[in-house]
Amino acid sequence: MKKIIFLFALLFLLLTHTEFGLANSSLASVSDTTSQTLSTAASSHAEKTLPSAFMVIPFVVLLLMIATGPLFYKHFWEHHYPKVAIFLGMITVTYYLVVLKDSHSLIHTLEEYLSFIALLTSLFVASGGILIKIDRKSTPFANVILLLFGALISNLIGTTGASMLLIRPFLRMNRDRINTYHVVFFIFIVSNMGGGLTPIGDPPLFLGFLRGVDFFWVATHVWHIWLIGVLSILIVFYFIDKRNSGKGESVTEYTGKIELRGAKNFIYLLIVIISVFLDPKVLSWVPSLHPLPFGIREIIMFSVAFFSYKFANKEALKGNEFDFDPIKEVAFLFIGIFATMIPALQLIAYETKVYGAQLTADIFYWGTGILSAFLDNAPTYLNFLSAAMGKFGLNIDLYQDVHHFQEQDPIYLMAISVAAVFFGAMTYIGNGPNFMVKSISERAGIEVPSFIGYLVKYAIPILIPIFTIIWLVFFYGRG
Repeated sequence: MKKIIFLFALLFLLLTHTEFGLANSSLASVSDTTSQTLSTAASSHAEKTLPSAFMVIPFVVLLLMIATGPLFYKHFWEHHYPKVAIFLGMITVTYYLVVLKDSHSLIHTLEEYLSFIALLTSLFVASGGILIKIDRKSTPFANVILLLFGALISNLIGTTGASMLLIRPFLRMNRDRINTYHVVFFIFIVSNMGGGLTPIGDPPLFLGFLRGVDFFWVATHVWHIWLIGVLSILIVFYFIDKRNSGKGESVTEYTGKIELRGAKNFIYLLIVIISVFLDPKVLSWVPSLHPLPFGIREIIMFSVAFFSYKFANKEALKGNEFDFDPIKEVAFLFIGIFATMIPALQLIAYETKVYGAQLTADIFYWGTGILSAFLDNAPTYLNFLSAAMGKFGLNIDLYQDVHHFQEQDPIYLMAISVAAVFFGAMTYIGNGPNFMVKSISERAGIEVPSFIGYLVKYAIPILIPIFTIIWLVFFYGRG
C-alpha cells in the first residue's frame, strides 16, 4: 500500500512541480531527455531549466477535449479537432522556442513523430489494400480464434498492421450480432496486448531494441505473462459474447470459405517490416540523413504508402471501404499529443531520477502502466527504463549497459515492458492503432464508446483486475 501511495505522490509532484536545474543542455528531446537527462539529473546546478509545471496544461486540455468533444460538442469537434490539436501544440512549441530557447527538444520530437506516423501510415495503407472475406457464421469460439490469431501476428507485422488487416473481416463476420464490446475487445487484444512479445509488435519494445535489449529477450522473459494476460481477456470476451444472441436466427447459408484479394500488398508489408531495422543505431552501414528530421527508413515507409495505394487492387479497396480519414485523425491528434507532452515527459524524467532509489518493481509496473495509458507509451517506456538503470549506476545511452541491465536485473525490464504494452489498451490514445480501429468502426456504422465510456465501462472494470492479478503474481514486493 505504501508503494502505491508513493506512486500517486510521484504523479502529484509532476503536477505541482515548479522549476528545477539540470546540468545537461541536451534536455533537448523526448528521446534525449529520456536517456541523457536521467543520467545527469543529479548534477548540482542548472545550465538549463525544466519547463514550468503550468506547461502541462495544454496536454491536459487536449486530453480532456479528446474525451469530451465527441460527447458534448460533437459537431464542433468533428470539424475543428485538427485546429485544436495544432493550436495547443503551438503553445508548447512557442514556449520552448521563446522562453526556454530550446529547439533541440522540438526537433527530436519531430523526428519521433515522423517515425511514428510513417510506420502507422505505411501499415495502414498497405493493409487497406488487402481484402479478407470470411464466409462463415460468427460464434464466440470463432471470434476467440480470430482474436488470438490477431494477437499472434501482431508480433510479426505490428499491432497497427494486424489491426488494419483484421478489423474489417472481424466486423463483417459479426455483422448479424455486432456490438460495442466487439470493437473494445479487438482493441484490447489485437491493437495492444498481442504485440507484447517482439520489438516489431509495439513501439516501446522497438525503442528498447534500439537501445540494446536483445530481440528475443522480451519473448523469452514475459511469454508466460503475455499468455496469461491475453487468455484472460479472451475468456472474459468469450463469456460476454456467448450471451449475445444477435438479431435472431439467420437464414444465411455460409460456405466456410476465406477469400483473399490484394495479396501482393503482403510484399509491401514485408518491406515495411524490413525497413524498421534500417536505422544507423541498428545497422552501422545505414546512412544518416542528419540534420533532416527523418531517415532512409521513413522515406521507404512513406514510399510504400504511396505505391501500395497507387497500385492496390481496386476491388480490395472498395470492399474495405478504404479512405484516409482514420489516419488523418491519428496524424492531427498525435501531432498535438507529441508536442504538448514534451514538458510532462521531461518533468517525469526528472522526478523518477530524484526518487530512483525508492522505485521498486511495483512502482515501475504501475508508473509505466498508468502513464502509458495517457502519454505515448514509447517515450514513457524509455523514461522508466532509464530510471531503473539509474538505480544501478547504468547509462541508457551505453549499449553494453543496457545489455548488462537486462541480464542482471530482469524484473525491472519485465515490469516496464509488460506495463507499457498492456496499459496502452486502457484508452484510445494509449497506442496509435486504437484511434484507427475506433474511426474505422464508426465509419462502418457501429456504435463505439466515448473516451470516458471506454475507460469507465470497459477498461477499468475488465483490464485493471487482470493487470492487478499479474502485478500480485509476478511483481509485487520484488526489486
